[in-house]
Amino acid sequence: MKKVVTGSPAKAEEWGQEIHQLMAELYPICRSITGDGVRTSLRILQNHIPLEIREVPTGTPVFDWRVPKEWNINAAYVRDPHGKKVIDFEESNLRVLSYSIPVRSRMSLSDLKPHLFTDPEHPDCIPYRTSYYKETWGFCLKHREFLELADGEYEVVIESSLEQGNLTYGEYFIKGKTDNEVLISTHICHPSLANDNLSGVGLATFLAKRLRAESLKYSYRFLFTPGTIGSITWLSLNEARLSKVKHGLVLACVGDPGKMNYKKSRQDSAEIDRAGHADDARDIVL
Repeated sequence: MKKVVTGSPAKAEEWGQEIHQLMAELYPICRSITGDGVRTSLRILQNHIPLEIREVPTGTPVFDWRVPKEWNINAAYVRDPHGKKVIDFEESNLRVLSYSIPVRSRMSLSDLKPHLFTDPEHPDCIPYRTSYYKETWGFCLKHREFLELADGEYEVVIESSLEQGNLTYGEYFIKGKTDNEVLISTHICHPSLANDNLSGVGLATFLAKRLRAESLKYSYRFLFTPGTIGSITWLSLNEARLSKVKHGLVLACVGDPGKMNYKKSRQDSAEIDRAGHADDARDIVL
């Protein structure tokens, strides 16, 4: 075990501001489990760390899954009977059900409602919904907005594509004194969601920047992958090196004021567990 020296409070404040600036830059980008939003985000991370961007073609078998079609979106909106845009992707990329197929139609409110998603328990919030593996379409809106929709004919447009392409992820390896690895992963697929998971992306990026300046016992591998299918894809393509991975952490939802939580090992006695139990959160495995 080795303690990371975090420096002065002023330096910590500076790092915090830099992480926040990175998150603010990434926040407007529409990301999903595939597509140009992921590529754009990973290229931004390359401004901070020498990230390798990897692409895996649609249809590639990854264990008992297959890499899905690539999804991209340009615009989407719903106009009410008076021609007013009551839902608009340009206002928030959370407005569209992620992986929605293209739509251009006019329909009644009763036909539109099955494709509208709200959170009645939080009537002033836009929920985040996806349909990665079932081809459909939809919009997300505040429940208060949903209740205000009037009967009549609505214009519905989603300019999206679902085509042969690639799953994209980023990987950065820092060589330590041994070939044994600590694997640090974070999911990069969510769009404008600050805590889940731009906080994890920001922390992983700046942790990698910090560790590359250290003399490390372990080697460190950082993965920026789409959730679930990205992890499955990386594991499927890297089975030969898995024996070198001695510890692993997934960074997610690290921006809230709660205490640090982690998933302990089965025996609760590994070095990563001792780091997790440390009174000083700056004690980590190096």
